[in-house]
Amino acid sequence: MKGVVLGGTSSGVGKTIATLAAIRALDREGLDVQPAKAGPDFIDPSHHERVAGRPSRTLDRWLQGEDGFRRNYRRGEGDVCVVEGVMGLYDGDASSTAMVAETLDLPVVLVVDAKAGMESVAATALGFREYAARIDRDIDVAGVLAQRAHGGRHAEGIREALPDELDYFGRIAPDDDLTIPDRHLGLHMGEESPLGDEALDAAAEHLRVDRLREVAREPPEPESEFAVDTSGGAAAPAESRPGGEDGRPRVAVARDDAFRFVYPATLERIRTRGELVPFAPADGDDLPECDGVYLPGGYPENHAADLAAGPALDTLADRAADGLPAFGECGGLMALAESLTTTDGETYEMTGVLPADVTMHDRYQALDHVELRAREDTLTAASGERRRGHEFHYSSADPAADARFAFDVERGDGIADGRDGLTEYRTLGTYCHCHPESGAVDAFLDSL
Repeated sequence: MKGVVLGGTSSGVGKTIATLAAIRALDREGLDVQPAKAGPDFIDPSHHERVAGRPSRTLDRWLQGEDGFRRNYRRGEGDVCVVEGVMGLYDGDASSTAMVAETLDLPVVLVVDAKAGMESVAATALGFREYAARIDRDIDVAGVLAQRAHGGRHAEGIREALPDELDYFGRIAPDDDLTIPDRHLGLHMGEESPLGDEALDAAAEHLRVDRLREVAREPPEPESEFAVDTSGGAAAPAESRPGGEDGRPRVAVARDDAFRFVYPATLERIRTRGELVPFAPADGDDLPECDGVYLPGGYPENHAADLAAGPALDTLADRAADGLPAFGECGGLMALAESLTTTDGETYEMTGVLPADVTMHDRYQALDHVELRAREDTLTAASGERRRGHEFHYSSADPAADARFAFDVERGDGIADGRDGLTEYRTLGTYCHCHPESGAVDAFLDSL
């Protein structure tokens, strides 16, 4: 599958809108589009999925390893992949957009905010292209997509100013309807605040689909088709465990407005090796019969009253005390804790399995790629094994004095004092979100 990367000059330049417009423009030409996102993001991909009609792939060298994210790219389907970058093209020490483009050998279309410039747009793009050579990196900045550019003299001025080595991929006109509301953690999800079809069609109208098609190219093949093990080598997927239908484990996965942040690859891995049973605890669902529970991240703070009033957390508390494996990441950790206090000062009882009280704050408490080393055998790693992921949260957890932690944090913040992974019975809660290429999901499924 050929691909192209839409990289930005900075955060806030309009990469998500440009990506959605490119998906719509290619789709209108009859192409089957696979969206993808550079970096650890759950929100922008939800907008990709709504427009493209299929889940967006996550591409991150830190989370997945170089070969791992090549595999993840190749698991996508379609005629062409449109990859939305993260931050500015060269920003990010763990997995920048430039790193993703270079490792996949994909061309970069630079999204530039043109609302107050013409020749300066060309100068900016040329600087981004030349900077790759200056830092001795093989990054092909192929041209410019002008964001917030008017037609007529404005568009022609940008196009004429570009040197021969930089192509013009079109423009997106200023439009108040091309706005996605935001809150803490980022934009609203695609299901909550989708862009209107008319606005998307208008955004796609002035993109040069022919040039996008021509510049896209095929990445190199990965060295292995298997998941990466904890030491970074190749390891075949483990055999299914006894449990649900056909001897496969039944995994209850929380899927509602409180638990939105999950990688499509994680759900794919669970479905490959087990039976995925979705349930909606914030909507009043009880915990279904299962061999294990996965609570992904999300917005439990926005649904704390519903979670506290529903039956699922009480049932999970009883089942966890009886030894049912339960794994929660970030929002899942918050739901597994004893209590959750919102920014309004309201405190709600949560599951109570993990000995910590969680409090929301007005400012984020951690944002980074993360590396963990297991202090002991736990649900997602054997003692001494490493897991890579990311953390981004506005809450803090205050653990009890006798709380047990499964991981030491070698990069990132974790829960407290350089540790992450509160553990009790066979329950584990982390602030770290792990991609399945790190080995965490397979280890969890092996434990069921």
